Amino acid sequence: MVSVMNAFQSNSAAQSQQSLDRLCIDTIRTLSMDAVQQAESGHPGTPMALAPVVYTLWQRFLRYDPQDPAWPNRDRFVLSNGHASMVLYSILHLAGVKEAVSLQDIENFRQVDSKCAGHPEYRLTTGVETTTGPLGQGCATSVGMAIAERWSAKHFNQPGLKLFDYDIYTICGDGDMMEGVTSEAASLAGHLMLGHLCWIYDSNRITIEGHTDLAFAEDVAARFLAYGWNVIRVVDANDTERFAQAIETFQSSRALPTLIIVDSHIGYGAPHKHDTSSAHGEPLGVEEVRLAKRSYGWSESAKFLVPNGVYAHFRAGIGKRGRQLGADWRELHATYADAFPELAKQIGHMQEGRLPDGWDIDLPSFAADGKGLASRDASASVENAIALHHPWLIGGAADLAPSTKTHLTFAGAGDFAAGKYGGRNLHFGIREHAMGAILNGLALAGIRPFGASFLIFSDYMKPAIRLSALMQLPVITIFTHDSIGLGEDGPTHQPVEQLVGLRAIPNLMVLRPADANEVTAAWRVIMELTHQPVCLVLSRQKLPTFDRQHYAAASGLARGAYVMADPQEGPPEVILIGTGSEVSLCAEAQLQLAKEGIAARLVSMPSWELFESQDQAYRDQILPPSIAARVSVEAGSVIGWDRYVGATGARLGMRSFGASAPIADLLLKFGFTAKAVTAAAKIQIANHPRIPS
Repeated sequence: MVSVMNAFQSNSAAQSQQSLDRLCIDTIRTLSMDAVQQAESGHPGTPMALAPVVYTLWQRFLRYDPQDPAWPNRDRFVLSNGHASMVLYSILHLAGVKEAVSLQDIENFRQVDSKCAGHPEYRLTTGVETTTGPLGQGCATSVGMAIAERWSAKHFNQPGLKLFDYDIYTICGDGDMMEGVTSEAASLAGHLMLGHLCWIYDSNRITIEGHTDLAFAEDVAARFLAYGWNVIRVVDANDTERFAQAIETFQSSRALPTLIIVDSHIGYGAPHKHDTSSAHGEPLGVEEVRLAKRSYGWSESAKFLVPNGVYAHFRAGIGKRGRQLGADWRELHATYADAFPELAKQIGHMQEGRLPDGWDIDLPSFAADGKGLASRDASASVENAIALHHPWLIGGAADLAPSTKTHLTFAGAGDFAAGKYGGRNLHFGIREHAMGAILNGLALAGIRPFGASFLIFSDYMKPAIRLSALMQLPVITIFTHDSIGLGEDGPTHQPVEQLVGLRAIPNLMVLRPADANEVTAAWRVIMELTHQPVCLVLSRQKLPTFDRQHYAAASGLARGAYVMADPQEGPPEVILIGTGSEVSLCAEAQLQLAKEGIAARLVSMPSWELFESQDQAYRDQILPPSIAARVSVEAGSVIGWDRYVGATGARLGMRSFGASAPIADLLLKFGFTAKAVTAAAKIQIANHPRIPS
């Protein structure tokens, strides 16, 4: 009799648990439907399909403390299909993530100043690990997070003191699987055997235009097996126990990354929009919302309803489990800090975005040299000098390290590779787009990352660079071969419009130093950035190293533009403004003009963004309004230079694609000579007599 009673009670408890689980799942669904409907904008179908998956992952498995959402060893949850943002906002709210999302925020979905933006935004909403929306970016960014986890584990963990072993879970959809950046990142993740990475592929087979059969019919499982991933299939998103088994399988074997393919039904429960493209990117409609709620056994008239027991259920699940996990880690960290204080200090600096002590003690200065060296070579010296004293400065190139000169060469730097995760040199392969997103993932984990390629290939990286600017991440991207000066490779490799394109991205700093000492000054600026990405643009060809006894100190770079030299006699009649390799042309022209009795000011302007951040008084000091005769010289598009030379100023630059030829012939062909600069200056003086100040 007792055993029967126990069995009855056990069965009743299981039924009660299942009822609560279903109640929580349907709460996620209805909050998502209501928010999209009220906003009259959004994507309801995927949250309705994915609610069981996301709920099960968070409530039963995610190592995450809602009261400490920045806990360093927390599992990361990335919603790569960011259009399904309401599933994330709903779970953040229901799980009680501290200072994340209130019910009112959900009611204000997609409205001005709401924490619930159309797509998840890092920094805007607590609990959002990375900004997503452009499909594929979240997938690739999560690979960066997984690399960071493996490097951190190797660098910091000690016997009996495992501080870092977190997992990275990424929800992705059919659109993510079609994007090329996902393929690039998945290929690299498999090659590196990133076993703490789990992608959960929501295979609902619907996109905006209709069924995926229109354009996508490949065997995704076979594709990922070929990449070197484990692949698990869950045939019904509503089968939470089967999904839980898939997560347990992932957690029990971390030799390889795992892809869990979950078959789902977009718009689940909506009688007329279930499995239709209309459920993807538009509100269901008032009547369809009512009918969907009826199918869930929900109050048809209730809006933004969180039934009794839902919050308590989350508190008893992820809340209680996460609180204990966080407390255990903090206790472990305290023991670790006592035993390894210097390593613990590094962790603190990483989490706070601070530089290590003494990072700049070996920064080089370069002697004057008329022949000079390429700015890429100067950068190699500076970068290695910094990295030697900055343990979490990590990066690499898209198969171009010998050309970009970005390989860390000091003893112990090493290569990051499968099973050898302590190296500082990353090898991205020929995967520029994935590299950009992976750098973002590294930065989100507290590592200071750098990546390198040729400037022309910045076009392959723009989506990721734009997101680093939007997220305010101090990612360092090094672009060499910055102009027609690269020579014989020709117009396919010679950048023209790339500089102006990068400068157009808000919150992105672009630096194009003129000589080796400006390179050192540029790296000093770069390393002190905490909320801004930077592109360091460098030459392939040698540049003269200026004699700073005769020219102003290169530290002027920190203000974006500075007067390198004024005429020895009298006020300037014309201002010559150059960047990068063209500053030396302006310097030659200044000397030639002086021989002819013409007074010219030489200005180096390595960064528009830094110059624009200065006050008006400083900007007028460098470019006095009284001097209208101005010449800008840059081996790139002239677009934008009228801001500094005026509508009638001379803009020497590129107005066409380049050509294949030796550098000397190209510079002559396209007018990048001191003679051309001198001639333009004379015309400017004739057209703009100096206005008395």
